[in-house]
This record gives sequence, C-alpha cells and structure tokens, in this order.
Amino acid sequence: MTTATDLDLSIPGISCAACAGRVTRALNALPGVNGLGVDPVGRTAHLRLEGATLPQVQAALTQAGYPADLPVTRLSIAGMSCASCSGRIARVLNARPDIAAAQIDVTAGEALITHAEGLTPAALARIVTDLGYPARVADDGPTAGPVDEAPALRRAFLIAALLTLPVFVTEMGGHLFPAFHHWLHGMMPQRALWLGQMVLTLTVLAGPGRRFFATGLAALRRGAPEMNSLVALGAGAAFLFSSVVVLAPGLVPPASRQVWFEAAAVIVTLILLGRWLEARAKGQAGAAIRALVALAPDRATVLRDGRPVTLPVADLVPGDLIRLAPGERVALDGVLTEGRGAIDESMLTGEPLPVDKAPGDAVTGGTVNGASALTYRVTAIGADTVLSRIVALVRGAQAARLPVQDLVDRVTRIFVPGVMALAGATFLLWLTFGPDLAHAVVAAVSVLIIACPCAMGLAVPVSIMVGSGRAARLGILFRRGEALQALSQARIVAFDKTGTLTQGRPRVTAIHSPHLDHTILLRLTAAAEARSEHPLAHAILERAEGLDLPAAQDVVARPGQGLSARVEGRALLIGNLRALETAGVAVDADLAARAQDDAAQGATAVHVALDGRHVAALALSDPARPEAAPAIAALRAMGIDCVMLSGDQPATARAVGAGLGLTDIRGGLSPEDKLTAIRAMGAQSVFVGDGINDAPALAAAGTGIAIGTGTDIAIESADAVLMSGDPQGVARAIRLSRAVMRTIRQNLFWAFAYNVALIPVAMGALVPFGGPALSPMLGAGAMALSSVFVVANALRLRTAA
Repeated sequence: MTTATDLDLSIPGISCAACAGRVTRALNALPGVNGLGVDPVGRTAHLRLEGATLPQVQAALTQAGYPADLPVTRLSIAGMSCASCSGRIARVLNARPDIAAAQIDVTAGEALITHAEGLTPAALARIVTDLGYPARVADDGPTAGPVDEAPALRRAFLIAALLTLPVFVTEMGGHLFPAFHHWLHGMMPQRALWLGQMVLTLTVLAGPGRRFFATGLAALRRGAPEMNSLVALGAGAAFLFSSVVVLAPGLVPPASRQVWFEAAAVIVTLILLGRWLEARAKGQAGAAIRALVALAPDRATVLRDGRPVTLPVADLVPGDLIRLAPGERVALDGVLTEGRGAIDESMLTGEPLPVDKAPGDAVTGGTVNGASALTYRVTAIGADTVLSRIVALVRGAQAARLPVQDLVDRVTRIFVPGVMALAGATFLLWLTFGPDLAHAVVAAVSVLIIACPCAMGLAVPVSIMVGSGRAARLGILFRRGEALQALSQARIVAFDKTGTLTQGRPRVTAIHSPHLDHTILLRLTAAAEARSEHPLAHAILERAEGLDLPAAQDVVARPGQGLSARVEGRALLIGNLRALETAGVAVDADLAARAQDDAAQGATAVHVALDGRHVAALALSDPARPEAAPAIAALRAMGIDCVMLSGDQPATARAVGAGLGLTDIRGGLSPEDKLTAIRAMGAQSVFVGDGINDAPALAAAGTGIAIGTGTDIAIESADAVLMSGDPQGVARAIRLSRAVMRTIRQNLFWAFAYNVALIPVAMGALVPFGGPALSPMLGAGAMALSSVFVVANALRLRTAA
C-alpha cells in the first residue's frame, strides 16, 4: 500500500493566474499526484504524493519553467568510515518521497539534503541518527568549518599503542630472541602471562577500539555490515578464541591451544594509526574550506551615533557603517561611502593585483584593505555574503556525486557481505583441510582484516574535495560537482564575445545621426538603457553622463536584439538591424553602410529607431581582454578547438576574433542560434559567457562556464564560474579536471587491485604452492596503509593546474 505524503511547495516563478494554470497542468499530468491546489497570490502549491516523488515533481515544475524553491539542510554526521556507510545513508534518504536529493560526503562527514519544507532539519538528523550514525544540523555561514577528527584519533592511537606494546613484546619477543622467551617464562607461568595479555587486550578493545565494536556490531544488527563490522568481527574473533584457550582450555583441542591476543590488539592499534593518518590527510584535503572560513574577521569597528565601537561581526546588520583601517580585512559585503584606495581581492578572483576602489564601489567580506582608511555601508550579512556563498559552492562541489561513483557504489554495496562470506568459507576450508582449529580462525580473521572498502570509498570523494578546493584557490568555483568530470572530456570550447573575450567595457566611438541632435539622441537612448544590465548600455550611459535623463516606461529587453521603451511619449527601439527588421522599421541605407564600415574595424553598431523611423547608428568599441589570445592559444595547445559565438554583427565578430587567433567565428547569432550551435557540438562542448542572452547556451552546453563579472542569471545557469573574468581560467579548469579524473582512476585501480590481489592471499591461496599465509597483523597494517595511500595520492592535486 502506497503511503501518502503531503507537500507544501514555494514556487516563486508564479506571477499570475496563467502561471498557476501552467503549474496545475504540469503537476496534474504527473501520476501519483493528488489533492493539488495552487495559490497564485502566495506563490505556493499544496499536493499529496501517492506514488510520485519530490524529484519527479521538481522535474515536472522545472520543465514547465516554474521550479520549486526547496530548502537545503547540511548535516554533520559521525561514524561514517567508508562508502558502505555513506551509501546506506544516501539510499535511505533518497528513498523518501519528500527528499529531492541527498549528497553524502564521507570525507567531510557531511550531508547536503534538498527536501520539502515540511521535513525539518531536526527530523532529517533523527533519520540519520536512527541508522546508527549520530547526526546534527551543521552550523552555516562563513564561520562554520569541517570538524577535525585527527586529535581524537591521535589520542586513541597513542593509548592503544601503549597498552598493546607489552602484549606484543611478551608474545612476539620470544620468537625473535629465544633467551628472552626462557627468561620471561622463568619469571611467571604461561597462564599468568596469557591472563595479563588478555586484560591489556580487553582494555584496548573496550577503550580506544570501542568505536569499531559500537558502530560495527550495530550495523550487523541492522543487516547492513560495513568497514567497522569487519574490524569488530576480526579482532573480536581473535580475542574470543584466545580467551577460551585461557579460561576454558578443555573446549579447544590440544593442538589448537594458541592465543592471538597480540593480533587483536595490534589490529585495532594499526587501524587507529591508519584512521589518524587518514584524518590528518583529509584535514589537509579540506584546507580550502578552512582557508575560506578563516578570511571572515570576528570583530569590526562600527560607527554608532558617530562614534567608533568594536563589535562582534555577528551583531552587525545591513546599513551599519564600518570603519576599515589600513591592512584590515573587510568584515562583510558593502558599498564604499568614504575614502579611496586599493583592496586585495585575490581570495575572490585569484588575481594578485589590488583593485582600486572609490565611493559607490562594492567591497567584499574577506578581502584585504590596502594603505587607505575607508568607510563602507554593510549590504549583506550571514549566508547572504559573497564569502558565505563561495563556501557553500565549494561545499556543494565537494559533496557532489560524479557519474564514475556509480561503479564504486555497486561494488561497495556487496563488498562487505561478500568479504564476510569469503571469511566464512575460508574458516570452513581450513577447518576441513588445515592442520587445526587455530589456523582456521587465523585465516578467517586475516580475510576480515585485510579487506579495505575504505580505499574504494575514498577514491572518488577525496579527489573531488581536494580538486574543488584547489579550483577555489585559482578563482574557479564549481557550482555543480559533475562539471569536474565533464570538463575532462571537453573537446570544443565556444566563447561569447562581449564581456568574455573582450573587456565588456565598450565606449561610444562614433555617433551617426544626420537628422537628430546628438544631445537629444543620447538623452532618449540613455534613459531607456538605464534599465539594462548589458555592457553596451553602460557605454551609452557613460557617454550621456551629465545629461538630465527622463524616466522610461514600458522597457522590454529583447535578448539577442536590444530593447524597446517609451520615453517622453515617444516610442524608442534600440538594437541591431535584426531588431529593426523584426519591428518592421525601414532601414536607412546610409546609416547601415556607415555602421558596416565601423564593424569592419571591430566596432559594434547600435541602431536607434524613433517613432518607427531609423534615425541613428552608434559605434561602440570594446577592446579585447589582454588574456584572451593567450587563453585561446593554451586551449589549442591542449588539443581543444575554439569557436566564437557572438550576437554581434558578423563583421565586428570577425574583426575581433581574427585578432585573437580564432578561425571559426560565427556572428549575428540570436540566443536561439547559439543554443542550436551548442547542441550540435554535443556533450563534450564547453560554452563560456557572461550575459543574460548567454543563459540558455550555458545551460545547454556539456559544461557551462560563466564569467564571474557577468550577470546573476548567467552565473545561475552555469556549471562553473570564473571569479576573475580571466578566460585563461578555462584552460586551468580543464587541466585541473583532467588531473582530478586521472587521480580518481589511479585511486580506483589501487583500491580494486589491492583487494583483488590480497584477499586471496589472506585466504591462503598461496599455501598449497609453498607460499606464505598472511598474518592478521600484517593484514591490518596493509589495510590501514591502503586508505592512507589513496588520500595521499589525492593530496597531490593541491598543486595541480
């Protein structure tokens, strides 16, 4: 019987009854949705899921153009040690109809869960805790960072080592030095010696090793064994067998009366050592997050009633005036109100040169003031600041699930039960064909201990964590972690022109208006363009600076063409020739010819129609970015084709593209034309753009990369963002992506090869051929080092690209 789940969704895109109707039709078409009600005033929808799921609902709404605004909760989860742990949590969460997506990051011990509003963060934490992995709602904002487990593991390892040392020396010392054996047994009877070893080993297992038994045995009871279960079974079997030999020797055949206390103690100690080293390495892998978090100051000097007061940053509110001393970090995002000076924004863009700031310019929390005393007004606090959003993006990328992870998940899901079955088979085979019971126990314990699902589980996420952290240091933010894999397969990169390959700060270099005064023309066009974000609009406004601009009404942006407006009662159309032709305006041949001449020199022509008559053509020149030509040369050196897709006139696009070394130059494209071109390039395409009209192409490309200086819509549609606006970041991102995937392949090969090669050795496959059996202690050491190897290999990505 299907369980019904009620949902209330916030759908911000609903603006009228027609929108509500489209949402209603989209959801009614989805099987398993009942009791639907859409409120166009509150922009919400209520529905009952009876077979449908939230991911299906969100997909239907997104396809209709009205995606729901779903809350995202971040949980800190303790006790995850391998992929089988994270896989179990992910399966349980993703199986719920009111959860859209659950990303589990085993390396950071965190989960990012997108869910319905009715499912509270506290309820999500309870669900995960009930699975045996204590969870709590994580702190958000720039002050929150990953928990460092290394100190606790170091302390546990040192205690275990001190307790294990006498057990190891008293048992193994006699094998190395017979004289020591005779001296020791002359001092005390063997049974007393074994009793001492038993007490010390029990202290190791119940103290520092308790974590393995508490988590592992609980997982066994739930029918979902994982890495800790293998350790608990292996060490526990060795200890229990040895305890029976000591306390009830009559139950064990005389030939099998051997103790393995040192194996049980050393197993736990070595695995704790491996976990400690692994935690230290993972701490280095998460250094990018901690470095970003450390950029946020704790206190700031605020002007209250005209007097400076030092307050905690947490107490600040938008509108507060903050004094910024020379060399001090900016506490929160704001707008400069007093003073001029340079600010180091390298943490944001990766660019080392400071940026000059004047009153009215934006400043970003975490950046560093130069030698000037400044004052700024706070505009954003908490999770709304740029620094907090960057931290959230990096966390999201680090928790991402790459397609390559599917193979690992399929293997790890059956790995631990498979190992337990092999251990059982090994015990029976050795008991049947081996010399005695003791050898059967030791072989089975060796199989349990040497198997390492941790290495497989860490192979992908730790590489993603280090790679995305390295990208953040280079000024590359991956909004979607999947782009890390997709970029490695890139074969063609398409660039927009304006603001991407050019500086995006064009200037009006010529005005052709034979029948209209230039001042009147600039007043009217600048009044309309004041409502636009396009770089060409800023150029016209800059040229009209000082003029009294009237208010514009009915401003409508026409992506890829221009805009229309009504100014002082007159109908104004500003854009390219296509805009005029679409509107039925007769093109003035002389103005078109002059614009063509300007375009041949690399200028962009903007045509103006007033009350249905073509009256002017403006020439705007936008110099190429100095980094553009080197960026294209670097991509070509990597074997990647480069294309320019521009909405600008073909002649202008050709003039700019040829100067950058491009041969495939396509101008005069509408957003639909760009979309068609990108789709034709396939899944191995990359599109780089920055404007509103680039958003469809950014979303459709195999990987969309937005210039960080562009519009919010473009950035929201992209898979990655270049914070500095430097197109050379595209080559760096691709090189980094290839390095991440190369490291993942190396780690997966090691993890699989290690287990395939050594599990049969632990079973005793070499013994019939005169080869050695594998000691449980050696197995524990090999298992611990396997995980450390995977993490250490991933750390090499910190210097990639």
